[in-house]
Amino acid sequence: MTLVEKIAHDLKEAMKAKDEFRTSCLRMAKTALKNEQVARGHELNDEEAQAVLLTSIRKGQDAAREFRAGNRESMALKEEREVGVFYEYLPKQMDPGEIERIVKDVMTELSAQGLKDLGKVMKAVMPRIAGKAQGKEVNEIARRLLS
Repeated sequence: MTLVEKIAHDLKEAMKAKDEFRTSCLRMAKTALKNEQVARGHELNDEEAQAVLLTSIRKGQDAAREFRAGNRESMALKEEREVGVFYEYLPKQMDPGEIERIVKDVMTELSAQGLKDLGKVMKAVMPRIAGKAQGKEVNEIARRLLS
């Protein structure tokens, strides 16, 4: 069962169980996946679907941050709960130590010296951790190690 099929199946189950919050989250995910499918012009594979979910997660985290800045804690918590549902459909996320180890390995392979090599390092690292970490987090670790 592909990731897109699993989300569609789980959406039906949430609707049957009358779980309004989960139904809402899965509808958002399904809509985002469908929009990406139409934009690409083909059925999404699991890696492409994971990228769509990661984008939704990043948007949710940004929204939660903005709600907190505006003293809207209840809305921030709602966004974080939605992000939690999206994370269920991704591989287990890597901890910063694992990411750092991979970045160091790539830096050694490429003989990366400084921030000027950040692009090369990121280009080599991202396929290795596809779907297992946010690009922003990887970029921050890479920048810290290269400076």
